[in-house]
Amino acid sequence: MNESGGPVRLLRNSKIGMYVYPVVAAEFSNWRDEQRAWRDSAVLFDQTHHMDELVVEGPDAAAFLDHVGVNSFANFDLNRAKHFVPVTPAGHVIGDMIIFREREDKFILVGRAPTANWVEFNQAVGRHKVRLRRDPRSDSRPDGKAIYRIHYRFQIQGPDANKVLEKVNGGPVPDVKFFHVDWINVGSRRVRALRHGMAGAPGLEIWGPYADKSYIQSTIMQAARDAGVDLRPVGSRAYSTNTLESGWIPSPLPAIYTGDGIMRDYREWLGADSYEAVGSIGGSFVSDNIEDYYVNPFELGYGFYIGWKSDFIGKEALARMKDGRNRKKVTFEWNRDDVLKVIASGFDDGTPYKWIDLPQPNYASTSADRVMKGERMVGMSMFNGYSFNERAMLSLGVVDADIEIGDVLTLVWGEPEPTGKTSTEHHRQAEIRVRVSPTPYAREARENYAASWRTRQNA
Repeated sequence: MNESGGPVRLLRNSKIGMYVYPVVAAEFSNWRDEQRAWRDSAVLFDQTHHMDELVVEGPDAAAFLDHVGVNSFANFDLNRAKHFVPVTPAGHVIGDMIIFREREDKFILVGRAPTANWVEFNQAVGRHKVRLRRDPRSDSRPDGKAIYRIHYRFQIQGPDANKVLEKVNGGPVPDVKFFHVDWINVGSRRVRALRHGMAGAPGLEIWGPYADKSYIQSTIMQAARDAGVDLRPVGSRAYSTNTLESGWIPSPLPAIYTGDGIMRDYREWLGADSYEAVGSIGGSFVSDNIEDYYVNPFELGYGFYIGWKSDFIGKEALARMKDGRNRKKVTFEWNRDDVLKVIASGFDDGTPYKWIDLPQPNYASTSADRVMKGERMVGMSMFNGYSFNERAMLSLGVVDADIEIGDVLTLVWGEPEPTGKTSTEHHRQAEIRVRVSPTPYAREARENYAASWRTRQNA
């Protein structure tokens, strides 16, 4: 950071390149039909490779995680899962993971690296009696090297998912409550199953020993054929867009680049090859103050599950923020004609607008595009993509509290000056009209999804 002239310059000039979902093929059929299938039939998500897995166990495991994350552990029984969110002492979000409780003294966290790094650091500097075992995500570019994980992880999602699950289980599956875990059969294997719904439709997530991956996958596909279900394996191009319909912002900037005391110690502890050191910021919003890119749990819709009775890191700061005028999470629906104008510029002479790659135009680890109302910046677009189901370009982000659903604002697309990022071509900026829309955007997710951070706003 010091050598680069500060964190903003470091991250805006990162040469890490495009974010890569490792190992899984880009497409198995085509990304349009793969998107369509989670709305119309069923899909198989292969989540084995793109997430870190962190096992936390020991007599103090629950107390330790209760201290590190904002969540309440008071109602965290066995065979449950939660959305685990840690914040800094200043109350800003570091990241998130899904956390599973397998035993009284054993938890498994699954998700992106920033949260796993923070948990590891707090174990290293703290006094809790816990042990950690980490399985980092697969290499983005393995260059022929063999890839091994501790577990495979699949999701079967969509309106016809239960037909596949009943066939693969050999009978009706247990009536598992949302974010609860039970056991089902997959052929000759007994596997754990989490009731989930990443695409906003019902389904289960299953996992088990990595050595069983090929058997599990082939058994599921055969069960779908036997059940007469068009089960589509989803490639990495379509996979990353499912959140646009269901409302989760997957990659907020880890808020670790400022602060003294424990935050300075943490930055010195992180390696030069860590996610936080080599990640990138892309977009039209440029500020010299890295804290302008931070978000808090209330802005992301996570406020309602803060465990106020716990003594967690950042509690005092969140108590001060709670009743403030926090921004709110929304979906931005991009104007069709403006999007086509940007794409058409790539066929004209001269400098084009920033290319919009379909279905996923994100070109940095963290996106930050300005959303304007006249001359005033009123929001930030943070994750974008195209939904074939909605026939629309969408993005997720935050807006000021006074912005209303239905307001038409202006998103500035493209960067104001060249940077060192290898993922950006020479381009000019464009203004794209965006309509402020609900989150989740998909009606199925909005009306029928279990009450959660996807369907609740600030609390």
